Amino acid sequence: MAENKDRRDLWSIKSRPEWLAQFNALESLVDIRTTVPLDEASLLAAATERTGLSDFGDEDGWRTHFRILLKAIETEAKLNFMGRILTRVDLVNFLCVRLYITNAYKLHPEIDKEVITEPVFILGFGRSGTTILHEVLALDPQFRSVRRWEATYPWPAPEAATYETDPRAAKADKHVEFVWRISPEWRKVHAWGGALPVEDIEFTWSAFMSEVWVTAFQIPGFEKYFEKQDVAYHLAWHKRFIKLLQWKHKKPHWLFKNPTHMPRLPDLLKAYPDAKIIIPHRDPITSNDSVVNVMGVIYSWRTDDPYGGGVGDEWMLPEPRAKIWDMVIDHIETGKLRKGFHTNVLYAAFIKDPGASIRAIYADLGLTLTDDVLKKQLDFLNERHQGTMGNTAKYDKLAADSPQMKHERAVYKKYQDYFGVPNET
Repeated sequence: MAENKDRRDLWSIKSRPEWLAQFNALESLVDIRTTVPLDEASLLAAATERTGLSDFGDEDGWRTHFRILLKAIETEAKLNFMGRILTRVDLVNFLCVRLYITNAYKLHPEIDKEVITEPVFILGFGRSGTTILHEVLALDPQFRSVRRWEATYPWPAPEAATYETDPRAAKADKHVEFVWRISPEWRKVHAWGGALPVEDIEFTWSAFMSEVWVTAFQIPGFEKYFEKQDVAYHLAWHKRFIKLLQWKHKKPHWLFKNPTHMPRLPDLLKAYPDAKIIIPHRDPITSNDSVVNVMGVIYSWRTDDPYGGGVGDEWMLPEPRAKIWDMVIDHIETGKLRKGFHTNVLYAAFIKDPGASIRAIYADLGLTLTDDVLKKQLDFLNERHQGTMGNTAKYDKLAADSPQMKHERAVYKKYQDYFGVPNET
């Protein structure tokens, strides 16, 4: 059998906007490390100057994570000129968030008494329908989702009375537009906007101990470091953030989405024992192709070598992906995922008859679905643009009858048989 190809080796950057290519070429004329510094002292100083605050919450040991992250970015990420600017902008913003949240808890210790009841988590692999399902279910007023603007600007704490008109949504849209200017392809790949709900990892940046960093940078050193850490701190930050957001704007349930919770389901359930889990399922080969495209686009915002570090094997190689599904199956078989607290959704069935899939989700999880809410959800789906979002990559994909395709089908057979996942390729 021919050697299996790594999909990442088949992907390449599409042509950049001409203005951006010209700008990045200027890096040869300057010392970009001193022009756009990413050292700890200058980043902390910038965040302190912007906020007027200086307490980053040092008691939780975050600085060790931060320093290891900075070293990895500086030595491994191969940032181009614009990538370095975007990285500094982001790092300062995330440090500001950390300052604001630390100060909020100091001024209002009652925030920590907030209780999070039966949160709903959409897991599943990326590109398996998690985003559209998140958007659809978020239309139900019993759910509270984290929108991009509040993930980016969580302080002052969002308030129910002004939530839908908060000007921070427009502010977040400006950052979205900035990224779209850098990467026009991203507009076609993923639904993005200041008022749209985001994945959990989008509000864990400021913990500086999250796998979110290896979804943005090719930093294998930090990936290895993260894998050895206790994720309890990561999930504690997750809860700390959510308590602040619900302090002045509560709903019966939180609705979250995060594929990267999959490998650590027991840790997630330890942090949220009454969590309800939704797991969408899609042809793993089709979703794998789409993940490679999406991640390649994200990496290319900051570097000209988007897959140069080899990070993310568990999300892009068949054997590690299948191993995660083996763990999920074991959790179901052993009762770690309890009846009434988890449900499975076939992407193919959802596309064919979304109403039936939505009703099944609510029934399996013991949630109330009204006719008005279902109509609103189905109207949204009917009106939503049905394009090729996430499937626009032009790199050479595997032929259906190739030896590698047959090998991968064998790798995924247990998963597809167990959940009844049909082939799309």
